[in-house]
Amino acid sequence: MAWSQLEPTPAHLTYLLLSGFLISYVLFVRFLRNRLHLSEPPIALLVGVILGPYLLNWVTPSICKNGECTSDPAAGGWGWGDNVVQEITRVIVGIQCFAVGVELPPHYASRKWSSVIMMLGPVMAFGWVICTIFIWAIFHTSLASASVIAATLTPTDPVLASSILSNSQFSTRIPKRIKHLLSAESGCNDGVSFPFLYIGLYLLTKTSTGEAAKDWFLITLLWQCSVGLLIGIVIGWCAQRILRFSDSRGYIDPAGLTLFWLLMAILCVGVGSTLGSDDFLVAFGAGYGFARDGWFAEKIKAAELPKITDMLLNSAMFLYLGAIMPFDSFKSQDVTPWVTPGRLFALLALVLLFRRLPIVLALYQWIPDIKSFREALFCGHFGPMGLGALFLAMEARGILENDEAIPDPHPPKYDQPYTDREQTIKIIYPIVCFIVLGSTLIHGLSVLALSLVSHFSRPKEYRAGITAAETDPLLEGEHGSEESRIDESESDQYEQIEDA
Repeated sequence: MAWSQLEPTPAHLTYLLLSGFLISYVLFVRFLRNRLHLSEPPIALLVGVILGPYLLNWVTPSICKNGECTSDPAAGGWGWGDNVVQEITRVIVGIQCFAVGVELPPHYASRKWSSVIMMLGPVMAFGWVICTIFIWAIFHTSLASASVIAATLTPTDPVLASSILSNSQFSTRIPKRIKHLLSAESGCNDGVSFPFLYIGLYLLTKTSTGEAAKDWFLITLLWQCSVGLLIGIVIGWCAQRILRFSDSRGYIDPAGLTLFWLLMAILCVGVGSTLGSDDFLVAFGAGYGFARDGWFAEKIKAAELPKITDMLLNSAMFLYLGAIMPFDSFKSQDVTPWVTPGRLFALLALVLLFRRLPIVLALYQWIPDIKSFREALFCGHFGPMGLGALFLAMEARGILENDEAIPDPHPPKYDQPYTDREQTIKIIYPIVCFIVLGSTLIHGLSVLALSLVSHFSRPKEYRAGITAAETDPLLEGEHGSEESRIDESESDQYEQIEDA
């Protein structure tokens, strides 16, 4: 019979459902982004949850029962363990970090270093400390365990940031200096989070404080971060010289020129992971070194390949993330008795309110690119946590499980009583997944909320139609401040001079 020819295997259904979702999104992308102010990550995440094993059960990468998750094909999973999830997030976040470096204005670091340092230094450190305190108090962990989990929540996710700052009409209402500052921060701070992460990891795994301090300084700070960033800048600069040579002699065609940056991003991820360095700082440094003078960005301006890869890779990953969301782990288990829905919601609320907002509001007068209280409010709120947090959680689990940076496919089982190390292995993934779920939805939908507030706070004569988009600056009131307009004008002039 004809029915016998049907093969609705998990892989075949995934091809069908993923492509169907992307086709549906592409058909209405301008309406969703510019009228409803919805970006693809929260939509894809919700679709993944709906299609996943807890609702429709059409996409089942993993199956979770009684707090334990398995991807075993015999149980209906795909056979993709947590080590595969780590590698997928590594590649996607690495590509996005490289893209951020490419898209920054010419010579951005030399002109705006003080603002970026403030966001990567005091702001990140405050967020790490305050999240450590919240996790320690709410989940009754040790301070070392809490600091490891808090470090995964410290960075701003470049994937989520890009979907809001670069790919919608909403982004045109944000001053360029704010967009560039938040983009630069998101491109760097996944890598800069490694020193925070390894403080707790070394305290949990090393036998003495002196040994932990030595390894943290030599391996994490010098090799992974400092040398990793330097390696990336050198790779990017050399690659641009080679590309210019090939382009000037007509050896490369337009398609190859456009694809070159994507291949470079993957190469940098490979270099960083092979050397045991910081993949994301290697990728960001290479992207910045590659496009530091603006030549390459101008060359591929019309191709919009970054937007294409954003839509394809990011949407697919967030749909997958929704399908593997471990809802069964968001409740009390024997090894994690304090992980309950109420405590998870409490942590989410505290993290969103206090992780960035107080410190940015307190320090914005010393951050040159933030000119007003409203801009500080926006920068303090806008700190989404996403795929970078998941990667760091997998990295932490790998170190704690087997002293390697790659985790086991699934967390091992332990006998009571549980050590701090064993409890951290069990507790980190459900906490980080819940925060990423909440942050993706709240930060993704906050653009809609901000637009509605801005719309109804205007006099009626300045409001756009219900199906039109606002055009006035979002952060500077009705017509923007004089200082802000002067600053934007000077920035544009500088970039034009550099391009010339």
